[in-house]
Amino acid sequence: MAATPLTRKKSRAGTAKGGDAYDRNKDVKGIVYMYERKILPFYMTYPLPMYYEEEDSIIRDLEYLQQMYPLEAKRYQKVISGILDKLDYEGSMIYDEYPDKWQLYKLSRDILDRIKREEEKDNPDGNFPPERWEWLGDLVQILLCYEIYKRRHNTRRGILRF
Repeated sequence: MAATPLTRKKSRAGTAKGGDAYDRNKDVKGIVYMYERKILPFYMTYPLPMYYEEEDSIIRDLEYLQQMYPLEAKRYQKVISGILDKLDYEGSMIYDEYPDKWQLYKLSRDILDRIKREEEKDNPDGNFPPERWEWLGDLVQILLCYEIYKRRHNTRRGILRF
């Protein structure tokens, strides 16, 4: 039986790619096996302590940059920190894996109301435009998120707390 030109092309294509499907599968298994057998240096076998060192440096950077806040933002950050000190307990909503957006929003609104009362008490004749309270609400929300981040990733107790 003579091979037709069509069957010859198929057989040449099969041999050009490395034989049949079994041979190609064996090559793929060898490549996968090669990548599975990588040997790690001793300091990479338990990378968790390096993670804590990196996390500490991130917190130090954040605290340093918070020292450069404008005076007004520093004052609001102290108010936020004082309120979060009361919420800093085991099982608090700030340590939930995924904190509820609406609870954080309500907390930021409560903080803003407290700031409004303090500013009206300090300056009873001051007329504050409503735009000021809008951007101040956004600022309080941002400062609140940063403070929660800092508390969640505080590793002084030895573990991540969420």
